[in-house]
Amino acid sequence: MRILIVDDEEVALNSVKRLLKWRGIRSVDVCDNGKDAISKIRDTDYDIVLLDLLMPEVEGLQVLEAAKPYRPHTEFVILTAIDDIPTTVKAIRLGAYDYLVKPVDNDLLFLAIKRAYEHRGLLIGLSVVARNNQREVPAAFCEIITQCPQILSLLSYAQVMAGSGNPVMITGESGTGKELVARGIHRAGPMPKGPFIAVNVSAIPATMFESQFFGHAKGAFTGAESSHHGYFEQADGGTLFLDEIGELPIGLQTKLLRVLEEKSFYPLGTSKPIWVDVRVISASNKNIDKACQEGNFRLDLLYRLKSAHIHLPPLRERIGDIPLLANYFLGTACNHYQKELKGFSPEAIDLLAGRDYPGNIRELSQIIENAVLLADTDVILPHHLGMTQSVQSPFARHLCTLKENDEAHLVYVLTNMKGDRSRAAKTMGITVRQLQRKIAAMKKNPRWESVLGDI
Repeated sequence: MRILIVDDEEVALNSVKRLLKWRGIRSVDVCDNGKDAISKIRDTDYDIVLLDLLMPEVEGLQVLEAAKPYRPHTEFVILTAIDDIPTTVKAIRLGAYDYLVKPVDNDLLFLAIKRAYEHRGLLIGLSVVARNNQREVPAAFCEIITQCPQILSLLSYAQVMAGSGNPVMITGESGTGKELVARGIHRAGPMPKGPFIAVNVSAIPATMFESQFFGHAKGAFTGAESSHHGYFEQADGGTLFLDEIGELPIGLQTKLLRVLEEKSFYPLGTSKPIWVDVRVISASNKNIDKACQEGNFRLDLLYRLKSAHIHLPPLRERIGDIPLLANYFLGTACNHYQKELKGFSPEAIDLLAGRDYPGNIRELSQIIENAVLLADTDVILPHHLGMTQSVQSPFARHLCTLKENDEAHLVYVLTNMKGDRSRAAKTMGITVRQLQRKIAAMKKNPRWESVLGDI
């Protein structure tokens, strides 16, 4: 993260710079006048500019107005003694991300910087996706199967955040793919050739925490017959992925925080510190912000872990990915069990798309694997999935776009007409040529490719 502080008061400049350094932000520039600030911002791609408004000759609002058009992705946080609503409104309209009135609480300032940095990354990620006409998954995240615009935007944001080397927190329900995203961030980060050490925090007994994370020397305790390198040392020069970080007992959070702040630790039974260069990615299916409010998670530890935040939506909110994922898992299971299956029946796809999946992608994978084992035909049928079609109201619906609704209706009509294009076109009130064009376009989508191929 690169920050510029603009203030005509030397005491304020040095004070904020020391605070940022103490918080671990190393790349900090300062400027004591508005004129030079404009030149610096135009010439340098700063992530954040902390900008005072009251300055001689060129004021802060003039700096913002002159520099923001040249650096649309640089976020400006106003630090000023002016507690005035019209001035605040004008600053926001000119492109400021936040407006803080001096004196500013240190934690509040750091939180504003963190959020501004996340916002910058998100804007850059969205612009990358917008420029990507094919809407492809970034190469570092190639293990993730998706065509969902929301997921593609998150992955582009993750790729931007990965380059900073800062800690990232990933949240989402169990089975949404948090570890896959973490591995992608590692590959897109500054140390992709280093180790990736994944740890399930909830599986580490409290009594073994220090030994497992920091290591121990031979004879450090009863049963320590040899020395052991802890997770931090194993991850040196790479990434330590702390899964289910919300399960870490409050009493152990202080020990983790100290290592993150000092980047060093003492293995049990030794008096010599070990220094490590480790990028930490954490994940949780809990609401960590709520845990902080309830006193179950340290706020200062959250600040250390959550330089950037990525929340993965559940599978039920990305219905369009279900056929894509199902076909991927089908191919994987067929290879594993040496079976040849063509795909899914339309009814089976419909059932898969209508399920809630409390276990998310992991649950879908297991359903498909079991279906492949049970399949006694060349396509997956509803009873292979352990599901049966129930009689539903004609108004039974699931959330989808109008385009997805039209496509599902076309498949429904074609299936009921047993593939007769003429009858299907007449039923839908369109010409056969229009129907054929729609089918050709839909076959480019993996969701419908195998279904339409069988009709």
